Amino acid sequence: MTAVAATLAKPSWARCPSCGTMLYHKKLARNFQVCPDCGDHLRLTAAERIEQLADPGTVRYFAEQVWPTDPLEFTDSVPYPKRLAKAQHASGLPDAVRCATAAIGGVEVCLAVMDFRFMGGSLGCAAGEMITRAAETALALRSPLLIVTASGGARMQEGVLSLMQMAKVSQAIGQLQETGLLTVSVITDPTYGGVAASYATNCDVVVIESGARMGFAGPRVIEQTIRQDLPKNFQNADFLMRHGQVDAVQSRRELRGWLLRLLSSTEAGAVGVDFESDRVLVRDPGDLPVADPLRVVASARDVRRPTTLEYIGQIFDGFVELHGDRTFGDCAAIVAGFARFHGQPVAVVGHQKAHDTKELVARNFGMPRPEGYRKALRVMRLAAQLGLPVVSLVDTPGAYPGIDAEERGQSGAIAQSILAMSSLPTPLVTVVTGEGGSGGALALAVSDRVMMMADGFYSVISPEGCAAILWGSSDSASEAAAGLRITARDLLRQGVVDGVIPEPDGGVPAQPARAAQLLDAALAEVLPELLAMTGQQLVEARRRRFRAFGTDCVISDESQEGGAA
Repeated sequence: MTAVAATLAKPSWARCPSCGTMLYHKKLARNFQVCPDCGDHLRLTAAERIEQLADPGTVRYFAEQVWPTDPLEFTDSVPYPKRLAKAQHASGLPDAVRCATAAIGGVEVCLAVMDFRFMGGSLGCAAGEMITRAAETALALRSPLLIVTASGGARMQEGVLSLMQMAKVSQAIGQLQETGLLTVSVITDPTYGGVAASYATNCDVVVIESGARMGFAGPRVIEQTIRQDLPKNFQNADFLMRHGQVDAVQSRRELRGWLLRLLSSTEAGAVGVDFESDRVLVRDPGDLPVADPLRVVASARDVRRPTTLEYIGQIFDGFVELHGDRTFGDCAAIVAGFARFHGQPVAVVGHQKAHDTKELVARNFGMPRPEGYRKALRVMRLAAQLGLPVVSLVDTPGAYPGIDAEERGQSGAIAQSILAMSSLPTPLVTVVTGEGGSGGALALAVSDRVMMMADGFYSVISPEGCAAILWGSSDSASEAAAGLRITARDLLRQGVVDGVIPEPDGGVPAQPARAAQLLDAALAEVLPELLAMTGQQLVEARRRRFRAFGTDCVISDESQEGGAA
């Protein structure tokens, strides 16, 4: 049949499998194969997916194809070779994966895209080999790897050899990550079993298409084996987002743009970086006025101060927020992701407050739970893997002390963040933009350079908490605040901060845009010197920095002898 005849033979209309609406094929194609009535995302072939994601004219399919064999001589109701032949005839593919190199927004990537038409996208030896080869090609080209999944799981007809593909592909992804290359998984409907439990979720970034489902076991398997009643929308994209399993949920129409921003904001070796800016940091405590500590505390807590997301929106370009700790959930009190600062790709993490009661409650008043710290650390580790600096913006009363936070390991989450930051071989810069409350602040502030806004504060405990414990009443908060030495001038004198960012006339709430300009200038002032250092130099200097705190507590010879005795 000629191409023209095939086109004429193709039905002009299709029925949406979700809502039953009759859809005109050309209109459906213009809408990315998404039903305009109910929003259901119809399945795409691998070629259609690649065409939607790649820049026009840049796709180069792998010349060498891998064909499946019958290693077990398996037969169920029909011999396995007959099943393969039927799938190959129906799909026009050797197996369930197509691989190609292409550009997305000008960034060269290697793609491995699964096609559900071929035996439900099941993972067999040939599919595993193709994805592994895609990873090896990405390694050779020093390019990101993008995997698009659509699978019912491992292919039973190839037995334990199909199981081994989970480890084989994961190993290839691990090699990319060890070499400092980005791996991205795009989850489409459905993704289950061995695929979900390997390369679909062990990539650096996991984005799921709207309405897609993913899980280790499918709902029917769960209901028939362990007899559990499942909640509505179990394992769908929104469920996975709420439970911290994915970084983002994207509609098909928005997916390419989201990936474009992600690739642009994580592209190592960026060119055209320009950090030229006014020098604004105050580095001499004598240049700062003596401030009333309690007034500073009130100013730092002012709900009119810009939030982390507002600073990000004014200072950084192309911010892509990532969500979830991949273990339990997402925490709205911490935001984390990647962006560009003066052309330089960076990771940005920070505490997030709000300006009104409803949003403050949603953000838990800027008090993170353990999953928030684990999310931030995941992004910081990825930044180190990619060789990108990290900017952290601190503004929190402290880590959330609730029962649920304790159940999920709040202390351990903070401890792991502090420990990991001390050895990340990439530039780390922290700015205390408001409150710097105790270990909840330090968990994002073990950095090479720590700065703060002039009306911010940084303390081991709130003045009210200190007063209640040591004075017996929070009425003595003013005395506690003075005694704790928590103002910018005090902290600069102690060496806890390296520079202070002056606040605009009238204070930050009066001129938030000017405050953002000053913060921008301060970051541009300190980043170049850190980017010029190697990872080893950064870690050694960072450890010396924190090792020095408290060394003025000299131990006398007599005390040493007494201790030894």
